[in-house]
Amino acid sequence: MPRLLALLLAVLLAGCGNLPRPFAGNPGANGRALMQPPPARLMIAPPTHAFLSEENGGVLARELVEFLVEREVPAIAGPLKPGVWSLEIGASLRDGKVTPTYTVFDTAGHEKGTAEGPPVELAQWAGARPETFRAAAMAATPRIADLLTRIEAERKRSDPTSLLNRPPRLFVPPVTGAPGDGQTSLTRQIRREFEKLGNTLVDTPATADFTVKGEVLVTPIEGKQERVEIQWIVTDAAGHERGKVVQLNEIPAGTLRGMWADVAVVIAQEAAPGVKDVMMK
Repeated sequence: MPRLLALLLAVLLAGCGNLPRPFAGNPGANGRALMQPPPARLMIAPPTHAFLSEENGGVLARELVEFLVEREVPAIAGPLKPGVWSLEIGASLRDGKVTPTYTVFDTAGHEKGTAEGPPVELAQWAGARPETFRAAAMAATPRIADLLTRIEAERKRSDPTSLLNRPPRLFVPPVTGAPGDGQTSLTRQIRREFEKLGNTLVDTPATADFTVKGEVLVTPIEGKQERVEIQWIVTDAAGHERGKVVQLNEIPAGTLRGMWADVAVVIAQEAAPGVKDVMMK
């Protein structure tokens, strides 16, 4: 009976029309939680050439830190230190307006790029009201964040070992928690999909850029249904969780106790691109 059910399920999945396709069109985008490793620490010192006193420059630096931290950039206000990335605040005077500038330097003190903030009337800038500096910092933050993104992208492009210049090496252990032959079928199909996307599969986590672990949880619910949750958890070479793709579906109870057949194919086809997105963030 289970084999007959599996065959019927495979026929349904291969067919057209309005018949349900469990997990089809559901790469887990709504359930995906991305966790990206933080960028290098960014020191922000009070400016010395921005038409501001040291005290007022400190206010601007602290406001910038607050808004950058909200964007998950671990910025710190304080004196510049060797061996860390830094942001230098400057300003130029044009047509009676002050244009703030924000220049990023790497750990060796090399200039990596500059972003400009919106111009501010000189009288307003000189008035040194806290709300002026807060508004300037708020307006500058997305521009600084974009600059940091461009700097990181350029660094990766110029690094021959970067994943931009070679396929990722993946370790994919057997899927756990799946009833029936789900462990075998899902493991086989997700590995195939990763290879189709150009990834290189390796046999040990020690030689991998990422480990992708599949976990299945089947929970009984009302109406003779089951909730199937599949998590694809991505960890980097250091063992830190990079993110995950989560797929959820409700199906008739017992549907997946036998052969997963084409269900595993659909799940893998939908999950693999989402996992790739997690790895490349």
